[in-house]
Amino acid sequence: MRSMNTVAAIDIGSNAVRLLISNLEKESGEGGGGAKARKVAYLRIPVRLGEDVFSTGSIGDEKKELLCSALKGFRHIMEAFGVKKYRACATSAMRESANGEEIARTLRGESGIAVEIITGHEEAEIVYEASSLSETQDRGKNYLYVDVGGGSTEVVVYADRRKRESYSFRLGTVRILNKDVRREDLFFFKKKLAEIRKKYPSPKIVASGGNINKAHKLLDKRGGENISFAELEALFETLKKMTYEERIQKFVINPYRADVIVPALKIFLTISKLCGAEELIVPKVGLVDGIVHQLDDSGAHDHVLAKGA
Repeated sequence: MRSMNTVAAIDIGSNAVRLLISNLEKESGEGGGGAKARKVAYLRIPVRLGEDVFSTGSIGDEKKELLCSALKGFRHIMEAFGVKKYRACATSAMRESANGEEIARTLRGESGIAVEIITGHEEAEIVYEASSLSETQDRGKNYLYVDVGGGSTEVVVYADRRKRESYSFRLGTVRILNKDVRREDLFFFKKKLAEIRKKYPSPKIVASGGNINKAHKLLDKRGGENISFAELEALFETLKKMTYEERIQKFVINPYRADVIVPALKIFLTISKLCGAEELIVPKVGLVDGIVHQLDDSGAHDHVLAKGA
């Protein structure tokens, strides 16, 4: 007999706020296995909290109101779809904001949604587990999981199917556009990648984030098909030479992505070059997918959606 549970995942990032609602369908009885997640609804709102945080150090009133409105809307949508449990995670911008915890309390009070501010390492692990690549890695080979966001870039090293090292770098697309990348952060980023190359030669990169997913599509790649360094470099050079408007018109890139895609691809290329990676695996999963994956498991991070909050 099949049972179904409707869950929701919310990602409050530096660039955008995302909501994913999924049905978890599970066969009851022995040998039923884990639940299969079926996407019901997905919504993305480009709030760009990082524009405030990476220039002033905190989230201003305008962005706070936008974020509150987004979560109130999410709350109504979740109720309409009959969501039973959810998890809402905030990443780099909320982590670094001087009023991040205060904003989280405000969101709880106004929308009824409990927001957790998670570390960069936890963010990377949530997404990586959802990719299922931990189960399909070749033993004896090296992998770098790389997630490029608006405020930070997460890099996790896997060797012989085990996690070896994990880093959260203060380098992201919105941060670059705001010219808020500190020299010492860039030095640390390049230094660590050089060390990784020596210890874990010829790695494969598992690339995550909306911009690399868009690059995968622009390159006419099929599901499961990798991107070579040369292909990504050629796409980057093409996009870099275009104006913001040309990217929107010629490549049909959404306005909220047309500016951030160039620094995102630059970060992926820099990591690939410094680590000696010749291709990128693109599983097309994000933080919301990882949260749904977790909601199917232990339930340790679940929040029940209370009615009428």
